[in-house]
Amino acid sequence: MTLFQTLTFSTALFGTLFSAAVAADLPPTPNGLGRADSASFSPSVPAYADNGATNQRGKACMATVDTNAGVRLLSGFVAVWTPSSPFVDADVEAPADGGCPAIAKAAWDGIPGSATDGKVLNLSIHTHNIAYVVEATRTRTAERAIQAYLDDRRGKNASLVDGLGPFADIWRDGAKQVTTITQVASDAATVKYDDEGNNRGFGSKADAEKGTPANPDLGLAVDLLEAVGADASTEPAKRYYKYARPWRWSDDVEVLPTLEPAKSNTPGTDGGFPSGHTAEAWRDGLTMAYLVPERFQEMVTRAVELGDSRIIAGMHSPLDVIGGRMLGTAAVVYNLGRAENAELKQAARGQALAWIKAKTGAETSLDLVRMGHASSADEDRFADWRANTAYVAPRLTYGFEPTGSTANAVIVPKGAEVILETRLPYLTAEQRRIVLKTTSLPSGYPVMDDAEGYGRLDFFRAADGFGAFNGDVTVTMDGSQGGFHELDTWRNDISGAGRLTKAGTGTLALAGENSFSGGTIVEDGALLAASHSALGTGDVYIAAGVLAVAPEGLKLAGGFSVTEKATLSVTLSDAAETGLDVSGPVALDGGRLELVLDPSSRPSKGKAIAVIRAAEIDGTFADVTLDGHPVEASYDGKTISVVLPE
Repeated sequence: MTLFQTLTFSTALFGTLFSAAVAADLPPTPNGLGRADSASFSPSVPAYADNGATNQRGKACMATVDTNAGVRLLSGFVAVWTPSSPFVDADVEAPADGGCPAIAKAAWDGIPGSATDGKVLNLSIHTHNIAYVVEATRTRTAERAIQAYLDDRRGKNASLVDGLGPFADIWRDGAKQVTTITQVASDAATVKYDDEGNNRGFGSKADAEKGTPANPDLGLAVDLLEAVGADASTEPAKRYYKYARPWRWSDDVEVLPTLEPAKSNTPGTDGGFPSGHTAEAWRDGLTMAYLVPERFQEMVTRAVELGDSRIIAGMHSPLDVIGGRMLGTAAVVYNLGRAENAELKQAARGQALAWIKAKTGAETSLDLVRMGHASSADEDRFADWRANTAYVAPRLTYGFEPTGSTANAVIVPKGAEVILETRLPYLTAEQRRIVLKTTSLPSGYPVMDDAEGYGRLDFFRAADGFGAFNGDVTVTMDGSQGGFHELDTWRNDISGAGRLTKAGTGTLALAGENSFSGGTIVEDGALLAASHSALGTGDVYIAAGVLAVAPEGLKLAGGFSVTEKATLSVTLSDAAETGLDVSGPVALDGGRLELVLDPSSRPSKGKAIAVIRAAEIDGTFADVTLDGHPVEASYDGKTISVVLPE
């Protein structure tokens, strides 16, 4: 008998062997909830997506929390701090305009505790805010000090591009991006203060006045980055809230010695809340994640790091950074959603995809996805997904204790789903909103509980798909479109009572510890169970297409059904739990069982492996193969087994 010849074994050892399929009566498909989830936006405030143009200073009709979208977005700060005057007026005046009276310059001198200063309303939050900076500056490592200096002095985009990992130099080349800060100053005397480079690079059109050429390579991508900066300034909010920098609040904050020249000597013009560097980091970071979604989470991580650098440097507090993140994100939503940018964002994404494919030699969009995650940690400091996860999560809330309920309903900002268009392209706009809803942070944190929901957005988790099925979800992936349409992985732990239906020709992998209970249906393409609990606790029904099971095995709490049109593909290893453990009944109406041996942990030759273990098995597979060759399987009513060839 050759290695892959058909195998036959004693019925005394393995039970009855079937040479022809025996059909079972299949149960109905899982019911789920019978409805889809939804994600509403707040009707109580004007949406930033519609009113971002009001984020101005020096405008009498855009000088208050009610009339300025940027100020309004961050209005949760007034529970912590009362500014000395309720206007955008720090070192700025606005002439009367129509029915809006003139706004005079505030008397604020920028010195904490002075007669012109505002008032701390929540001392515990304020104390934590400054104490965090004291500790961060006292304990910073030499490596983080270098990063903080570079993130302060270099053009922000020139720093952020690190997040592209293996594509970073390709991007710099295509954008014609230059920075003159390439070395780290050893002390304040040798610090290079001004970056004389071009930050984002050159756009698509020549500028005779600036003497810059047209850029045919990534010029449209640079154009989009520039467009997302429209109406995005943090200055209006800074000049409304009038909250000092942390080093002015405490002498224990140790500003980086190399950044001493960067400290402003005009405190009345130098508010700390929100952080401008952080806002720009999120504007450019999320836009680059949109343009290169193959590095979406890595770009989010880099934006978080740049914001954190502001604290490490002693230049900003956690609340400053949180505010900058919120305002920067809102600017991206506003500008990517504007009708005048619709063609540009599509063309810029196409240009970025074509440029990087050409420079890497990638033949397909899926090749590019794989290349984007093929680097080692030595080559790419953002290569480790788990390390990125551990880094990002605590820096979204910075150790603040909730000041209100953590269980309030999630509101998703109007238009926020636009940021996920290229990362989750196979989902509908409403589904992308639900992804944002089900991956949002808890309510109750200071500043972050804004009425629109910007403070609770977690784009790192959102890039890993749904966080809950609170309604039934159908995912339709057209594999012919390539990239994420062809193959994607969701790593979140998915809860909820809804049902998942996998449709379309693409492949979706579920890698989280999932507990959703509405069941799973595979109608087409492939669904890869990449963890023990990938398919939750409900019934699983393979109507057509493929259910693939990873070498570590799959546990099903409900029943399992396979139709004649379906395939179960199981990779077998020497792990004790390889294959399927099914608590409920198994019903087989023919179908195909494809077995593959895991090359990294092959079971012993001649070993009998129980591929499916269940409370009850009715019916058989019509066809069983091992590494592409026909084999016999044995069925004893509770187990389906094969013996590996000698």
